[in-house]
Amino acid sequence: MALPQKRRGPIPHAELAGAGLRAFFRIAEAWGLGIEEQVTLLGSPGRSTYFKWKRDGATSLPRDVLERISYILGIYKALQILLPDLAAADGWVRRPNSAPLFGGRSALERMLSGNVADLYLVRQYLDAERGA
Repeated sequence: MALPQKRRGPIPHAELAGAGLRAFFRIAEAWGLGIEEQVTLLGSPGRSTYFKWKRDGATSLPRDVLERISYILGIYKALQILLPDLAAADGWVRRPNSAPLFGGRSALERMLSGNVADLYLVRQYLDAERGA
C-alpha cells in the first residue's frame, strides 16, 4: 500500500476558503458570537453573502476575508496555548482587559472596530504574551 504523498506547492484557494470558513464558524460558536459580530469580523460582506458562506461554504474568498480569518485563527490558537482551559480561553475575548491596547475594553470590542489592523494588533499582543 502506497503512503499518501506530501503536497508540494501552495494549497489551492478553494481549499483555503472552505477550511477557513469552517474554522471561523466553529470559533464564532465557541466565542458565542452573534451574526452581526461575525459579519463585522469577516469584513462586513453582505448579509446574503454571509448566509451563503455559512450554508454552502465558499470556493473562493476575497483576500481581505482570508486575511481576517487568518488573524482570528491565530488569536484562537494563541489563546489555547496561553489559557489551556477551554472555557477561559473562549471567554477571554469578552472580558475587560487592562492592557494599554484595550484600555479596559475587551479584545472583542477592539476586534469589532471593523479594521483588519485591530485583528492584527490583538494577534500581535497575544503572540507577545506567549513569547512567540
